[in-house]
Amino acid sequence: MKCYLGIDLGGTNVRVAKITEDGQVLAQVKGPSYGQEGPARVMANIKSLVREIPEWKECSGIGIGVPGPVDTKAGCMVLSTNLPGFAGYPFADEMSKEFGMPAFLDNDANVAALAEALVGAGKGLNYVFYTTISTGIGGCLVVDGKTVSGKHGFGGEVANIIIDRNREKVNYLNVGAIENEASGTGLKRKYEKASGEKVKHTGVVFDKAQEGDPFAKAAVEEFEKDLGQYFATIACVCDPDIFVLGGGMMKSADKFLPGVIEQYKSMSHTAVHDTPFVLAALEEPGIIGAAMLPKSHGC
Repeated sequence: MKCYLGIDLGGTNVRVAKITEDGQVLAQVKGPSYGQEGPARVMANIKSLVREIPEWKECSGIGIGVPGPVDTKAGCMVLSTNLPGFAGYPFADEMSKEFGMPAFLDNDANVAALAEALVGAGKGLNYVFYTTISTGIGGCLVVDGKTVSGKHGFGGEVANIIIDRNREKVNYLNVGAIENEASGTGLKRKYEKASGEKVKHTGVVFDKAQEGDPFAKAAVEEFEKDLGQYFATIACVCDPDIFVLGGGMMKSADKFLPGVIEQYKSMSHTAVHDTPFVLAALEEPGIIGAAMLPKSHGC
């Protein structure tokens, strides 16, 4: 069975793993990424970690997941807010030359989607749309085992999709952007503003809604409607076989997902009402998905 090297690089930490083509982690090392110290320090650290993996030379390719949009053809980051100096840096090419095997780069949300499509909840399906809902919202369409990143690497950057122009201006995103309205951060912000009460996390809002708190109920109902509209919009564009949902908010999925599906059906064509909504199946989609990048390119 083939195996691959997966690298999950963030601004704070980095993980490197040897993973089989069916998603089994054989070995893993991790440590600080030194993400604020520039490409030379970051790359030297990653190369050292790769060489700690037992029998790494057996691997057929390298996949790297990074935060932010990626030019997948050039193998470099388009924006590098969390990794200064990496915009335009020939990441994949350098890793390929260093280790003598093909290397591929993609956005961290995209590789998580790839993992779910190839070895997780969407395994065996041709059109998988993955959405992660946590402090923010991300997405990715996987078609026939390949992520759809687009010309500029912005394919799946769904956070800025507008669901209502008549909302308040929050930050740099569009007014009414789905991330500001239906992320965990958005739900918490709106409940606290309406009620005047601070809460530790969004789980509290869901609990209060079930207990009959009028501010929580209103916030959750709007949250469900906004997500329903978001998924109905996605269905209009790509009509996937399945919606796979990941991210921290899925811990409370039983308290809002039925309402989201109901809203989705109210705003979408009857032909797509049977599209299943399934929770992500993998505990480590980031590192596994990174390793799946070479597989998705036929390595």
